[in-house]
Amino acid sequence: MTRTKKSIAPNTVLVRRRYRPESRSVIHLLACAMLVFGTLLNSVAASADSSYPHQAIRMVVPFAAGGAADAIGRSVADELQKELGQPLVVVNRGGAGTVIGVNYVAKAPADGYTLLLSGDAATINTASGRALPYDLMKELVPISTLFSGAQFVLVNKNSQFRTLDDLVKRAKAHPGELKYGSSGIGTSIHLAEESFNKAAGIKATHVPYRGVAPAINDLMAGLVDYVIAGSSVATPAVQGGSLRALAINDAKRSAQLPEVPTAMEQGVNVQTKGWYGLWAPSGTPPDVIDKLNSATQAVLKSEALSSKFEALGGEAKGASLADTRKFVANELESFRKLIRDAHLKLD
Repeated sequence: MTRTKKSIAPNTVLVRRRYRPESRSVIHLLACAMLVFGTLLNSVAASADSSYPHQAIRMVVPFAAGGAADAIGRSVADELQKELGQPLVVVNRGGAGTVIGVNYVAKAPADGYTLLLSGDAATINTASGRALPYDLMKELVPISTLFSGAQFVLVNKNSQFRTLDDLVKRAKAHPGELKYGSSGIGTSIHLAEESFNKAAGIKATHVPYRGVAPAINDLMAGLVDYVIAGSSVATPAVQGGSLRALAINDAKRSAQLPEVPTAMEQGVNVQTKGWYGLWAPSGTPPDVIDKLNSATQAVLKSEALSSKFEALGGEAKGASLADTRKFVANELESFRKLIRDAHLKLD
C-alpha cells in the first residue's frame, strides 16, 4: 500500500524543534532548591524543639486542691519553672480515683506542654484490670519519679495496742475481729494495709471510706482499730497527741517521728510507700522528654525542694528515664500480684 504524502500549503514555515540542554539544568536547579527548602524546614523544626519550652506548661494534678498531692505538685512546679525558664501552671482535675485527670493528659497533644503528676494511684488503677478510658503504658510516658513517702500504722491514742506486736497477737487470736479503715477500695492506702496484713499474717475487716480524712476521724473516735497513712497525715496527728503510731513501714525510722520503730524492727517484714512521678503523653518528642528528665533531676537536688518534701514527710526521689520506666513496670507487677493473691475485687 502506497502512503500518500500530506500536501503542505504554500507559504507555510516549517519549524524544527531543537533540544535545549538548559531545560535539564532548570529541572536540576528546581530539585536542588526543593531539597534545600526541606532541609531548612527540618532545621527550623529542630531549633523549635531545642528551644523548648517557649510557652507556659500545664501540670495536671488528678486530685483536689489542698491535699498532699497538690502540695507536692506545686512544690515541684515552683522549682521546675525556674529551671526551664517558663511558667508551670498547676491544674487540679480530680475525680474517679485520678481517672479523670490521667485521661485528660493521655488525650492531650504530645508537645510537652501538658504534663501529669501521678503515682501509685495510676498504677493501681491499671493493675486492677478495671475498665479505663486510657492505656497507661501506651498513652503516657513516665519521665521521672519525684517523691517517696513512707506510711505509718496508726491507732487511737487510747488504744489497747501499745506496740505492733500487741495488735498482731490480737488479730491472730481473733481473726476478722479487728477493723481497719482505708481511703477507699483499691486506693494506695487500702493496698498498703493489705500488704501489711499479709506480711503480719493476720486477717481483719476492711472498712472503706471516701478519703483518708473520714477514716482518720473514725479512728480518733474509736470506730476502727487501725489505719495506715502517710506522714503528712500521721505526723501532725501523732505530734498533736490524737493518734499513736505503732510502726513506720520503711527500712529506716522517720526524721519527723524518730521514736516510732520500723515494722521490720518489730518482726513484720513490710515496706509500704506512697510515691509520685512526672508523666507526659506518648509521642512527646524524645528530646523534650530528655530535657524534662534532666531539669527534674536538677531541681530534685535543690535544698528548697528537699525541705518542702521533708515537711510533707517524704524525700525527693529522682531517677533516669530507664530507671523510672523499670520502677513503674515493677510497681505494676507488684500491685497485680497483691490484688491477685488477696482476691481483691476493685471494679
